[in-house]
Amino acid sequence: MALKRPTGEALADAVQASTGYAFKDKRLLETALTHSSAVKAASNNERLEFLGDRVLGLVVADMLFQKFPDAPEGEIAPRFNALVDSRTCSEIGVLMELETLVRADAALKARSRGSGGSYLADAVEALIAAIYVDGGIEAARQFILRYWEPRSRMVVTKPRNPKSELQEWIAKSSESRPEYVIEKREGPDHQPVFTVAVQVNGFAPSIGTGGSRRAAEEAAASAFLLREGVWDSAPSPETL
Repeated sequence: MALKRPTGEALADAVQASTGYAFKDKRLLETALTHSSAVKAASNNERLEFLGDRVLGLVVADMLFQKFPDAPEGEIAPRFNALVDSRTCSEIGVLMELETLVRADAALKARSRGSGGSYLADAVEALIAAIYVDGGIEAARQFILRYWEPRSRMVVTKPRNPKSELQEWIAKSSESRPEYVIEKREGPDHQPVFTVAVQVNGFAPSIGTGGSRRAAEEAAASAFLLREGVWDSAPSPETL
């Protein structure tokens, strides 16, 4: 049986252990760790997620600006993009063991168990915002540096863009353009699954699925490139 999710002081103590920050407003903390999928929740973390994304971007940009004083924009931009990417936030959520603290739909948590998932990325960004609102920018900065600064020293590889690469490959031999068509949309509003087909004149369509239309289109383009031998293997996730 899963352990009961802590609330109140127990939740605040657990968060302090992983963030180094002691919340004054426990209700704000509870909101930050409540996903929109949570049943009967009076509020959720969507607004805080919006703010946290911006606070994270500012702190990371400043960190990189100070840390790499001689690096040109073209060098630090991909590093910045990797550090603020939702996959990085999700990985940090797993590292912090936030899945035991976030209030969310049980089925959603079960599907994402062990692999993070967007709900954990959302929670991390919302937690950043909550720390900022509760304790100010310096408190948020200290939390962000605690987890993001070590990653800034690691090698960053720019992720491949399957849609752009497919369009460039087609353009070499044809004036046609890839066309993406939604085949179906399944699942609840907070956790949809899209199935998309990419169609190119003279080729069989390829199918891809994902949690957003964009992700499904990228999956379809990747499948096309792999099938036609343009790619030898699927692209690895962006590396930090």
